[in-house]
Amino acid sequence: MEIKGKTKRELLEKITDKKEFSDLPVGDVEKAFSRFDKDIYSDTEKIKLTRNLLREIFSSFTSRKILSLKEKNKDWILNKHLSTRERVGSFVKIYSRVLTGLPKHMSVLDLGAGINGFSYSSFEKSGFYVDYIAVEAMGQLVDLMNDYFKKEKIPAKAYKQSLFESNKIKNIIKKSKEPRVVFLFKVLDSLEMLERDFSKKLLFEIVPFCERVVVSFATESMVKRKKFYAKRTWFFDFVNENFRILDDFVVNGERFVVFEKK
Repeated sequence: MEIKGKTKRELLEKITDKKEFSDLPVGDVEKAFSRFDKDIYSDTEKIKLTRNLLREIFSSFTSRKILSLKEKNKDWILNKHLSTRERVGSFVKIYSRVLTGLPKHMSVLDLGAGINGFSYSSFEKSGFYVDYIAVEAMGQLVDLMNDYFKKEKIPAKAYKQSLFESNKIKNIIKKSKEPRVVFLFKVLDSLEMLERDFSKKLLFEIVPFCERVVVSFATESMVKRKKFYAKRTWFFDFVNENFRILDDFVVNGERFVVFEKK
């Protein structure tokens, strides 16, 4: 049914009346909406297209079953998140490699964490003692992780925060204990979908405060496991020019790039 004559505020409220979008930062929803806030689209099309984009960026990986559940164990939850599920069984291998050479005690700041906080025990199995800080836009996932951290008495905290508010991200990082490592697992492509070249701005702002940064990209589709070959030349040209790459490897269809300031 066609929706007519709605204000921008009313359309944004309509977009977020679905549970999967109900606890996203307003600014992120507005960024997505601005892509379609044009005369060529009807109000109904604006709502549909914005929801589709938000779903692709924030919730396509997430089973709706985990948005409000707190009683399931960590392995069940990790397997219900498509992006994280790829790392199940490989977390120790990944963490051991990306953190190699660093002190045993550190802070890990996981930006766009999804539900990666449920893998916390893999840090200990890798021989590291981590103060873990997750930053995630979906409030339901933040609540889920914080409930788990509290129940398991884990030295960790999840924050609901848009990554586009880079000053707030920088402040979260600066308040953590040194040395610091930042994770951006399968995050940069999503940022670029909402604001081109924002990834470069974010990295410029946070790398000076970190011992190293770990970025990952998908190298194959998550459902059909079909390989694809996105070169992401823009990213590697940028990193090679401004930072120092320490490692570059692939695990289970995910490419990890580890770098530090020059």
